Amino acid sequence: MKLYYSPGACSLSPHIVLREAGHSFDLEQVDLAAKKLKKSGEDYLAINPKGQVPCLQMDDGRILTEGPAIVQYLADQKPESKLAPAAGSFERYQLQEWLNLITSELHKGFSPLFRPTTPDAYKSIAKEQLAAKFAMLDKHLAKNAYLMGDAFTVADAYLFTVTNWNNFQKIDIGQWPNVKAFMDRMMARPKVQEALKAEGLMK
Repeated sequence: MKLYYSPGACSLSPHIVLREAGHSFDLEQVDLAAKKLKKSGEDYLAINPKGQVPCLQMDDGRILTEGPAIVQYLADQKPESKLAPAAGSFERYQLQEWLNLITSELHKGFSPLFRPTTPDAYKSIAKEQLAAKFAMLDKHLAKNAYLMGDAFTVADAYLFTVTNWNNFQKIDIGQWPNVKAFMDRMMARPKVQEALKAEGLMK
């Protein structure tokens, strides 16, 4: 398998999952602004017409995009990793509930903050909306080490990736102590550190 990624982008989530699950894979960095592969200059749109990361390419050439779909696929290929509850179980739908919340409320909530054309007034509104979501998560994480309880799942890799964007926006996550504790737990995971180092985000 090959993961097309951009350092620190939402592709960090499946990157972490690939390592946590013990998959064998290659990494291919994408220049998202130019829509080119960084090393070869190849047209990324010819591989993924959406022009976004993550994109997972199978050994037979098939392509899978969209982070929540990719991480569930990766977990299901290695069920012994227990990174996702069994398909069809109630817990699996709870996992999807978290993945949907992260992608629709947090991931998309950050999008206007990274867009240079977004008016400052709207950025303030976006930050207020994100703060409300992180406050909700803070209450949940007060009673749970991870989103699904005591066990790490693919949803935690996604939450870690998106929460980390607060650093780029100079938003202090210390105002949500349980979220910060979650991030500290995630940072202590060896496979998370491996992914961060591979993307040049950690020494």
